[in-house]
Formats: sequence, C-alpha cells, structure tokens
Amino acid sequence: MTDIIPRPAPPRLAIDGDSRTFPVSRIFCIGRNYADHAKEMGAAAEPIFFAKPASAITCATALPYPTETEDLHHEVELVLALGENGTIIASGTGVDLTKRDLQTGLKAKSAPWEIAKGFDASAPMGALRLGPPPATGSISLGVNGAVRQSGDLAQMILPPQDLLAQLTRFFALQPGDLIFTGTPSGVGALNPGDTVAARIDGLPPLDFTLTERR
Repeated sequence: MTDIIPRPAPPRLAIDGDSRTFPVSRIFCIGRNYADHAKEMGAAAEPIFFAKPASAITCATALPYPTETEDLHHEVELVLALGENGTIIASGTGVDLTKRDLQTGLKAKSAPWEIAKGFDASAPMGALRLGPPPATGSISLGVNGAVRQSGDLAQMILPPQDLLAQLTRFFALQPGDLIFTGTPSGVGALNPGDTVAARIDGLPPLDFTLTERR
C-alpha cells in the first residue's frame, strides 16, 4: 500500500550540544497555569488544556507578522519534550503567540478559539536541553530590550509531573510530543519590527524579530 501524497516531514528542534534533533509530533498547551496571569486575563486560576498543530513550531529568527489580527500577544513558556513512555527527556524556551483580538471575539460568541492560537509559526522555539526540566528559576520575556514578563517556574499551579498526570487522563502521550506549560503575567502586544528575547534560567535562549505583515 502506498500513500496518495508524500508525507510531510515533521518539524524538528535542535538539541543544545547534540547533533541529533527532536522530531515534533503533537503540541499540548496549558492556559491559566500561573495565578497572576489568570488574574490579568480576568479568569479563574484553573488550568485549562488546548492544542496547537505541529505546523505552529518555528525556529526562525525572523517571523512575518501574521494575518487576521491587529493585537498579537506574546506568552513566554517552559516547554517539555517527551520521549518513550511519556517521559520528559528535554525542555526548552518557547513563546505562545496569540491573536488576542480574534480570541476575544470568539470567546464572546462562546465559539472555539483554536484559530487564534494554532496558526502557522505561532510557537517559536529555542533549542532543547536534554535532562529533567528546571523546577524553579526565572522565566522572562523582553521586547526591544524592555522586560515585559518576569516570574519564577515555581509559580506554576501544575508543575511538570502534575501536568503529565492530567494529560494522560485524556491522551496516550507519545515520543515527539511537546507540552507548553503556561505563562506568567505581563503578556502584551507585539508590532512589526519588534525584537523578542525569551529567557528561562538554565535553558538555551530564544530570540526572534517580527517583520512586516505578509
């Protein structure tokens, strides 16, 4: 039996200090996992899950400002990379880009808001680092040299192992899965020309610039 079309190659993430790469399968995300961020969004501090497609991953350092939004927001996050048996084998720094105006409008209609979160290149990622994820340490994001988000990984409501326990209630976690673990407060808008610097203590940095609209 042969496929009617060629199977697209999965996106791959670099591994710091290693010539191998990490092929991405699925992307699970958690919202409201930091109480201060839930508060700034006017929501209860009750973690919720959603997903992005693998096409959301990008390692590009220059990203076109996406279409269908006038209010693109940044959300810096610790990202977990899973190996065999749903175990965490590496972690990295990621940013969940969100079309906030589109999301807000869809929420007002009680409609699903995946298109505000799961668009192409909506999940910029830095290189992964092998080993267990940091349990504590600074997580921050700056725009054009000014700090926007600043928190500590210890502030997560559901830390990594608790996140895995919750997700395995609903999914059979597989090698290649990524988990975005939520963002601290300070999310805000990005504009064409902005340079973003996302940092997590002990992990490779993530830097990218938004170019003009497509």
